[in-house]
Amino acid sequence: MGQRIITVQHTVLADRLTLMRDRATPHGIFRQAVYEASAIMAVEVARDLPALEVEIETPLEPTRGQRIRDEVAVVPVLRAGLGMVEGFLRLLPDARVGHLGIQRDHTDHEPIDYFERLPPGLGETRVYVLDPMLATGGSAVRALHHLKRAGARQLQLVCLVAAPEGLRALEAEHPDVVIWTAAIDRELDENAYIRPGLGDAGDRVFGTL
Repeated sequence: MGQRIITVQHTVLADRLTLMRDRATPHGIFRQAVYEASAIMAVEVARDLPALEVEIETPLEPTRGQRIRDEVAVVPVLRAGLGMVEGFLRLLPDARVGHLGIQRDHTDHEPIDYFERLPPGLGETRVYVLDPMLATGGSAVRALHHLKRAGARQLQLVCLVAAPEGLRALEAEHPDVVIWTAAIDRELDENAYIRPGLGDAGDRVFGTL
């Protein structure tokens, strides 16, 4: 696969992912695990944000330091992506937040758009697209098309679990987009669910099973 795929290795992240995979985990603990896993992912993906050298005054003397240089936006793919937003905003509280509503047709597994609200000025903004699960890749591919149409050029996709089929779909449609994930799972089943996966992330985050 030609595009850059980064699997984050972190013991605490692996612990939270195991909690999310466990079918016995209740929705409140699942939601908290998604938040904590997303916060860890945020730390990792923000490592390469460009910095600006600044002069400041400490209580004792002048010194130099660094501040984040560029605008940042996070764009969750509704609904499951909403569970990842708080983890990112905890680290990047000034980030703008957009929303893309894309759901999967349960018959043919094709993405269906139902909502779009994006911040202005995306051309100079680092945009993190948040979706816990990259299965067929249909929703992520569609979301990235929407963002590129809106002028976004610095795009990265952040998920928690990815299937090889979804990674191949993104490679074909958006080879320029960096993909971050906590795990690459084995395959999709006949219903396009990730195996071993963690079930329906949206239902488990919001307790709508």
